Amino acid sequence: MMKDGYLTLLEDATAEYVVNKSRFLCHAAPCQTEEEALAYLGEKRQRYRDATHNCYAYVIGENAGVIRYSDDGEPGGTAGLPMMEVLRARQVVNCCVVVTRYFGGVLLGAGGLVRAYSHSCALALDAAGVARMAPSERYLISVPYPLWDRVRYALRELPVRMEETEFAADVQATVLTRTADAEALLTRLTRETNAQAECLKIEELYAPWNTDQGEKQ
Repeated sequence: MMKDGYLTLLEDATAEYVVNKSRFLCHAAPCQTEEEALAYLGEKRQRYRDATHNCYAYVIGENAGVIRYSDDGEPGGTAGLPMMEVLRARQVVNCCVVVTRYFGGVLLGAGGLVRAYSHSCALALDAAGVARMAPSERYLISVPYPLWDRVRYALRELPVRMEETEFAADVQATVLTRTADAEALLTRLTRETNAQAECLKIEELYAPWNTDQGEKQ
């Protein structure tokens, strides 16, 4: 796993921008592979096959190993490349942006097109939301009932996500934490329970976090 993770999009989203009667539909989605990006692009091309242009830009790979963009008939360098520059500026990867244009009869000129596609791409990213995909770990924590309130309070103070809680012979909680915060989590639980909490790491993964500091419950 990359030490600091990477930035990507949270969800598939669409925004809209109108300038000089041209309508721009701005689509963005997270994509883990180039095949997913091409499928997303294909779906938009099919859905908006009556549009004047369906320009796109996508970046795949945590180190931006795959970079593709297209003007789709717009003057060279006025659509796909400006969109890619927005992706680079935001430092997002594993995502695809498609900007669908319905021409309104008024020419925008090269500069106007660059501004329109750049702004449309930015709107799409804002709509989809950007998060840091950080190396993370999921733990199953088992705690005796008399210690649960103390543990629950501690978890609320730590940069973790409480995912599930089950009340069986003991209280069992599934929590997610960034790998960088795992040691602090385990140390705090050991201290709060006098080493009576059982912590089993059940998964290592990348997970989205809204800030570099993680999230508090």
